Amino acid sequence: MPLVTVLATGGTIASRSVDGGASTAQDAGAALVARLDLPAGIEVRVEDVFTVSGFRMTLDRVHTLARAVAAQLRDPDVTGVVVTHGTDTTEETAFFLELFHDDDRPVVLTGAQRAADAPDTDGPRNLGDAVTAAASPTARGLGVLIGFGGQLFPARHTRKAHTLAADTFTNPHGGPLGWVHGADVGVVAQPRREPALDLGAFDPAGVRVDVVVCHADADPTALRAFAAAGARGIVLEATGAGNANLDICAVVRELTDAGVVVVTSTRVAAGPVTPIYGLGGGVDLLAAGAVPSGLLRPSQARILLAALLGIHRDAAAVRTAFRAAATG
Repeated sequence: MPLVTVLATGGTIASRSVDGGASTAQDAGAALVARLDLPAGIEVRVEDVFTVSGFRMTLDRVHTLARAVAAQLRDPDVTGVVVTHGTDTTEETAFFLELFHDDDRPVVLTGAQRAADAPDTDGPRNLGDAVTAAASPTARGLGVLIGFGGQLFPARHTRKAHTLAADTFTNPHGGPLGWVHGADVGVVAQPRREPALDLGAFDPAGVRVDVVVCHADADPTALRAFAAAGARGIVLEATGAGNANLDICAVVRELTDAGVVVVTSTRVAAGPVTPIYGLGGGVDLLAAGAVPSGLLRPSQARILLAALLGIHRDAAAVRTAFRAAATG
């Protein structure tokens, strides 16, 4: 009989209204699982890791969750793991887990766009589909997945694309990997996967990575402020294929020389970060020491950079590892 562990972390799927009209994460994992109508023959056990909204998932919490997932997968009787999570930062947590995932068994993140006490809540269906996927041999070898709205997405490149819609997740670079319908799981594509990083070597202490937005009137104020605050890495949310301006490029060179790792991503939904333009564009950012993020958008570029900074203490080693992991 397949055994699936559900690790509960909170999010909208666990949220209920409080006085004043706001929703807060409240339900424990057992309450979420109790609402499910699962296919026969699947055993579920539940562990509460914490109960927070997605926007409160810090790097320390993600690290704690990664260790909880690894602990479950040390049990040979576990067929797969499901993580309930707030949708705001599912793309970050899923990617972090994928970076360190070295097991053939699937890990499926899911959640809801409508609270547990909403009459049309989507949480039970999403969680039921995620458990079904995690229990299925069809999902083995796919790594860490995001299961939402009956679809299965790879952790890498999947993003939240709508603030309210139930089918909020999208993968602009390849679409979903498969689907869940009742007791059936189908897979139509294989994800790109990289060799796993060593979770035991990761230490989040002192790892600060910030995101700086590059707009038409941007100056280096934010770059300098984050570096002064102790950032060891900075991701530029650049324009177009990865462009800024001459003042930004000059400070990127200063920070690179000082040992801060700067990565260039983009605000554009799809397409690679590519050096094309001079006079402050991607060619000059590359010359100043910035590392292009390939297809990774700022949220996941920040996670990859934080993971590498938590393992390597040498900035040059981080730049080399980032290039390989982002564009290899």
